[in-house]
Amino acid sequence: MKLTHLFNTAALPLAFALLSFNAAAVSPPHPTGLNAPMISVASFNHKNYAEQEATKMFPAPEAGMVQHILTLPKLENEDDYMLEIQIGQTQLVDCNKHGLNGELKELSVKGWGYNYYQVSEVSEGPSTMMACLEMAKKEAFVRIPGELKMRYDSRLPKVFYLPEGTELRFRTWKVDSTYHYAK
Repeated sequence: MKLTHLFNTAALPLAFALLSFNAAAVSPPHPTGLNAPMISVASFNHKNYAEQEATKMFPAPEAGMVQHILTLPKLENEDDYMLEIQIGQTQLVDCNKHGLNGELKELSVKGWGYNYYQVSEVSEGPSTMMACLEMAKKEAFVRIPGELKMRYDSRLPKVFYLPEGTELRFRTWKVDSTYHYAK
C-alpha cells in the first residue's frame, strides 16, 4: 500500500515536470509581436508606370518587364537586419525537384551610382526525373538558381526588373544573438 501511495505521489510531479520542460523549450514570441518589418511593395509594367519621387532616377520598365520597388521602413539598428531575395514563379509541380534558368544581374544607374537588379529572361530549368506515379500535382514556388542576401538599408528603395509572370519573394533576417569570442 505504501509503495502504491509513493508511486501516485511521485507520478503527478514527474508528469508535471516533463510537460513543463516541453513547454519551456518553445521559442518565445518576438517582443514586438511582429516577425518582420512592414516592407511596402509597388509593381509597375510599361503600361501603368508612374514615376515616384524616391525612384525617379531608375529607368522605366520596358515592354514585357515589371519593375518591383521594395521600400524598407527605417529601423533603430539596421545593422542587425538583412534582406533575402528569391526570384521565381509559382507553378504546379509533381514530386520531382524543379528549377528555373535565369540570371540575376546587378546594374547601376548611370550618373547616380545607385544599384538595381534585373533578370532579363526566365525559362524552364533542370528537374529530377523520378516516376511520380499518379501523385497529385501541388503548387510550389520554383526559383532561379541562387539567392540575394543584402544588408538592410532603408535610405534607398530596392528596385528589381523581372519578366512578366515572374515573382519576387523576400524576407528579413534579424540577429538575435551576441558575438562570441575565440582567443
